[in-house]
Amino acid sequence: MPDFPSLWRTALPFHDFVAASADHRGLWEGMHRIAVLPAWVTGMDLSASPRRLLVLAEDWCGDASNSIPVLAKLVEQVPGLELRVLRRDEHPELMDRYLTNGSRSIPIVIALDAGFRELGHWGPRPRELQAWVMANRAAVPKAELYPQVRKWYARDRGESTLREVLAAAVTGFAPPAPRPLPAPAPA
Repeated sequence: MPDFPSLWRTALPFHDFVAASADHRGLWEGMHRIAVLPAWVTGMDLSASPRRLLVLAEDWCGDASNSIPVLAKLVEQVPGLELRVLRRDEHPELMDRYLTNGSRSIPIVIALDAGFRELGHWGPRPRELQAWVMANRAAVPKAELYPQVRKWYARDRGESTLREVLAAAVTGFAPPAPRPLPAPAPA
């Protein structure tokens, strides 16, 4: 069992993680700056039952740069919700507990309660997008696949990530029904 209190103490707050990024800092700052939370987040308050989101990520990861800044924006708006980031490559034992089809895919968000008990986890992508990637990755060259992934994230604006992470972190969480999104372009 991971020592989540120790991991939390060594993890970086979002803005410190971004500030330490050498090559991709501007991307992360920009994604955070343009992140807009959906209206259903307004008034959310978890102070009666605080939650911690412990993230495994690296700054070079496109899925992380599309997901984690919107979660950071959520944490800034919701009392009782905190987020910290661990670099995946510095924590291989923890990462190996959350493999995706045998791969160290990131980001991974581990939802913890106030006592550092694991409530659930999420990652590396919203379910709908992950299903599309898995169905198309063998047939579509990477150079064509990832632009479609980026377009999906741009259309979704982080809403699927927010819904899924909150569902993992908050028992009984039920936001309004999601708006339908077109699937990425066929291969």
